[in-house]
Amino acid sequence: MSFMDNRANNKANKKRFELPVWAAYIINLGLFIAFISLFGVLLSSGALPGFITKVAMLIGIQVILAVSLNVSTGYLGQLPLGHAGFMAVGAYASAIFMTHTSIPAGIAFPIGIVIAAAVAGLFGVLIGIPALRLKGDYLAIITLGFGEIIRVVLLNIDSVLGFKLTNGAAGLQNIPKTTTFVNAWLMVGLTCFLIHTFIKSRHGRAVLSIRENEIAAEACGINITYYKTLAFSMSAAFAGAAGALYAGYLGILNPSSFGFMKSIEILVMAVLGGMGSMVGSIAAAIALTAAPELLRAFDNYRMIAYSLLLIATMIFKPSGLMGRYDFSMKRIIENAINGDIFRRIRKSRAFDKAEGEGEA
Repeated sequence: MSFMDNRANNKANKKRFELPVWAAYIINLGLFIAFISLFGVLLSSGALPGFITKVAMLIGIQVILAVSLNVSTGYLGQLPLGHAGFMAVGAYASAIFMTHTSIPAGIAFPIGIVIAAAVAGLFGVLIGIPALRLKGDYLAIITLGFGEIIRVVLLNIDSVLGFKLTNGAAGLQNIPKTTTFVNAWLMVGLTCFLIHTFIKSRHGRAVLSIRENEIAAEACGINITYYKTLAFSMSAAFAGAAGALYAGYLGILNPSSFGFMKSIEILVMAVLGGMGSMVGSIAAAIALTAAPELLRAFDNYRMIAYSLLLIATMIFKPSGLMGRYDFSMKRIIENAINGDIFRRIRKSRAFDKAEGEGEA
């Protein structure tokens, strides 16, 4: 046996470092707390302009919407177009509770988020059971119809009930402005954590198997209807929670804010980032929310830009910017300690050099 063979065997037998899962969660939690604390201090001290606080809260809400829609589009493999309807249900449920309760705002706010998520999740079940029997364009059309029905009901329900509940086209006003940068981004962290752990669980793997091949999944004994409805209602529940934050952010609600174009806006974020990539949805939501706010002069052309961006993505990068890649701090630390990152860089450079010599 040669020296090179011995060296290869020693490398193969060398025990690779593996970071415990609990340690990875602690590191992620520490980084997330540091992020919130740093930006919280900068915003409260006045080091950043006041409008940055508003933009940061809005970005947090949009991130929740994009990540929650990614459960249905990226992980389940369906194409719903009524996500704004679930956001509207959650927003109005939370706002009605907040405007009629005598509980202190600090206690009522988290209760309002739970109520919003529960009501929106219930609507997700009621709509998902019949709608998810369809696929593709048909599912998109029927969910779009349900989303518009929700908007129209919120607009006209007062005349049916005979008393003011949603205040119709005038909008629901005097909602306590309880959304802050800290609680908005804490909800972002909670949403990402719950969706991540769900996808890594047995139930999440069942959902992913439906995306890959529905017939094969059903042949393996997976209850297709149950898991489709579960993922769809989970997506709706988080959209409802985002709606509750949106109500506390604006202080006023109008049904026109939850129309078809809002659903398209959320869909663009999920598709652009990469369907099946949580980090892609987060990056796209941040970019597509911050850009219009920072470029207010071109706000009228926002939807044109969205359309062109979506078309370009479908032509040149159909899988989205991130594809199905998901960020993993555990994987990054393990690759860094085991030297895999630098080994891949050396391999890439060697490949490029060999390719250049071949062309020469």
